[in-house]
Amino acid sequence: MNATDKKEMPLLFIGHGSPMNAIEKNEFTGAWENIARELPSPKAILCVSAHWYIDNLAVGASSDPKIIYDFYGFPDELYKVKYPVQGSPEFAEKTARLLSGENSRLDYEFGLDHGTWSVLCRMFPDANIPTYQLSINGNMPPEYHFELGNKIRELRSNGVLIIGSGNIVHNLRMMKFEEDAYDWAAEFDYRAMKLIEARRFEDLIYYNHLGKDASLSIPTPDHYYPLLYILGAASKEEEIKFFAEGITLGSISMRSLLIG
Repeated sequence: MNATDKKEMPLLFIGHGSPMNAIEKNEFTGAWENIARELPSPKAILCVSAHWYIDNLAVGASSDPKIIYDFYGFPDELYKVKYPVQGSPEFAEKTARLLSGENSRLDYEFGLDHGTWSVLCRMFPDANIPTYQLSINGNMPPEYHFELGNKIRELRSNGVLIIGSGNIVHNLRMMKFEEDAYDWAAEFDYRAMKLIEARRFEDLIYYNHLGKDASLSIPTPDHYYPLLYILGAASKEEEIKFFAEGITLGSISMRSLLIG
């Protein structure tokens, strides 16, 4: 990573896809590795992962977060992956203060799920950047998640790299073991890209108004909401760069973007 004089850390949304990306080399993991080399050196990483989707708002505050293998039926090699990164109780407490009006709590038990470590083990393999997570409160509407992104934006000026880890299109029930994408998946992925480029974030917040392609692409919002945190933490003038794209298994978008 290169040093920089930027006042704020950039923002990342990573289309994380299968946990197998932790051990497989492909165009997406290559793109993650390449973008990591362009980033300034963070003091800490805050990840909003689709896989910590619960009924309340929590900030991971463990100094030694455990790695969670929150999947089953994969090769033994994947369960042997280690990512011995330290947590950041200091920044966790600061994050909780920024969210003090949202009934947030500090959590010392959860650790890091695969939406976080399967990406970071490719981007930052030395595991030397303190890392913590923010949960997604599944009881709250999409505009709430966008506003939380705005509330944690201050962390960027403190050297925290905020990453949203999910997928813009994520329909596991419809996935297929073929290369071609469903038309609705490709169309919504492209439409979301154009709305992001145009900074029409309100349209993306109210994605349920975007028609059938959106409803098929986002049957549940867990993998979509991390994008809203990143958009909410962005300012109007910042550059947006898409550094990975493509749809796997017919119905999972790997689109990833850098803001700032």
